Amino acid sequence: MALEQTAEELVDAVVVNDGRLLLVNVQGGWGLPSGAPEEAETAQAAAARVVYELTGYLVDGSSLLEPEPADGPPAVVCHLLSQDPSGEARLTAGQLRWAPFAEAIEGGLPAPVRTYLEGHTPV
Repeated sequence: MALEQTAEELVDAVVVNDGRLLLVNVQGGWGLPSGAPEEAETAQAAAARVVYELTGYLVDGSSLLEPEPADGPPAVVCHLLSQDPSGEARLTAGQLRWAPFAEAIEGGLPAPVRTYLEGHTPV
């Protein structure tokens, strides 16, 4: 991510699999994979591309979560399509982590993402 990019220019990817959320460690903290869309790229396509570039996982960019004002970048729910990441990821295995929904919800995610995860948390 370039330093001059603002939150409005980014897309967060909400990668879910079996009650867990994919988090990445960049700049010293855990968060959602995110990046800027390329010219004429939808938020869904950008989310899928960014996840692959950062983590090596193939995902679909299935649905855009409705952002709330002042909640940061739009978020796209992505479902895992590959169980093993490719060797072309920018991040190492130590910079990736699958967190249970309940743990991720407590980690300060944007409101639309928390709401989505709360509605899909296994009982």
